[in-house]
Amino acid sequence: MQIPQSQILTTRYLNRVFDKTVATYKYYWFLGILDLYVKQGKTRMNVWEIMVTMVANAWYPVNYFRLSFGKSESLYDAILTLQKENNIPINLGVKELTDLLQKLIQQFDIRKQLNFLQKNVPFRFLRPWIDTSDDREMVARSQAFENGCLYKLEKTDGSLWIELNPVWLTYLKENYDILSAFAYWGLTNFLQVRNPNVPNIPNKLVKREERNSLSNQHEFWNVVINQGMEVRCLYTSKHLEIRKYDLDHFIPWSFVSHDLLWNLMPSDPSINSSKSNKLPDLELYLPKLAEAHQEALRIYLKTGRQNKLLEDYLSLGYTVQDIVHMDKEHLLDCFFQTFTPMHQIALNMGFETWKY
Repeated sequence: MQIPQSQILTTRYLNRVFDKTVATYKYYWFLGILDLYVKQGKTRMNVWEIMVTMVANAWYPVNYFRLSFGKSESLYDAILTLQKENNIPINLGVKELTDLLQKLIQQFDIRKQLNFLQKNVPFRFLRPWIDTSDDREMVARSQAFENGCLYKLEKTDGSLWIELNPVWLTYLKENYDILSAFAYWGLTNFLQVRNPNVPNIPNKLVKREERNSLSNQHEFWNVVINQGMEVRCLYTSKHLEIRKYDLDHFIPWSFVSHDLLWNLMPSDPSINSSKSNKLPDLELYLPKLAEAHQEALRIYLKTGRQNKLLEDYLSLGYTVQDIVHMDKEHLLDCFFQTFTPMHQIALNMGFETWKY
C-alpha cells in the first residue's frame, strides 16, 4: 500500500518507515502520533502520552482477541501484565481505558514496565530520514528536521518529547484516514504471519463498540420455537421462550468475528456474563448444539420459508438438507470437524475454557 503523494513534501521516507519491522512498536507509535495530533490538536507531545495511546490501541488485539505479537514482543507481555496486576476489564471502552492508563502511567512501577518503549522506537522511526543508529546523534540531527523528517526529538528535564515538523501538519490532517489505513495494513500483514490460523485479522485490530444486530438470527429461532420446538439452554437446560433468551456465540465472537448461524444458540440470559468470551467444553456441549441445530433446521424447512441465513451452513461443508438427513454419527462428525480446530487454536491463543 502506498501513501498519497505531495507536491511540497517528499513522502518516500514515510513510505519506508515500516520496512524491516520486527515488532509492532512502529505501527502503534505512528497511530498514536496521528491520533494525538489530528484528534487532540497536539503538535508537541511527551513520549509518555504517545505510549499511552500505543497501549490503548494494542489493548484489544492482546487482551480481547488474544492475537500473538511474536515471541520477542515486549509490548504484548507488558499489556498482559498491566491488565492482570491492575485488574483492568478487558472490554473497557476506549476513552475509559485511555483515562485510566493516563493515571496509571504516573506510577513508578508502571513506567518501569513500559520504559522500553521510549528506548528505541522514537529514534528508529526516523531512520528513513536520518541514517544513524546513535540515539544522541539522531536527537541532534532531528533538530533541524533533516531531510524533512516527520518530527524532531528533544530531551527536557529527563523527559523525551517530539515536535511535529510544521510542513507535515496539513498533509497529516488531510490524509489521516489513509495514513491510519496504511499503518493498519502493515500491522495486519505483520500479525497474519504470526497468527496464520486465526480468522479475520483486520477486524481484530480494533474492538468495535457496537456489534452487528442479531435480529435475523433471533427470527430464525423464534420461528422454530413458534412451530413447537422445545429449545433448552445448552448449559443450564432451562426451557427458553421467545423474547426470554440471548443468542450465545458458542465459540466466542472475539475469536471467530462472525455471526454465522451454526455458531449461535439460544441461551439462558444469566449465562452470558459468566461465559463471556470463554470456550465451552466441546465433549459436554457440542453434541447438544449439533442436535439442536439439526432439529431446528428440520422444523424450519417444513415451513417452506426462504432464508439467506441458511447458506451459513454451507461453510460446514454440507447443505441444510444434508444436515437434516444425517444420522447422529455423521452429524457429530460434521460439527466436531468444524469446531475442534477452532477450539484448539483459541486455546493456544490463551482463551480460557468454561463449563457451567
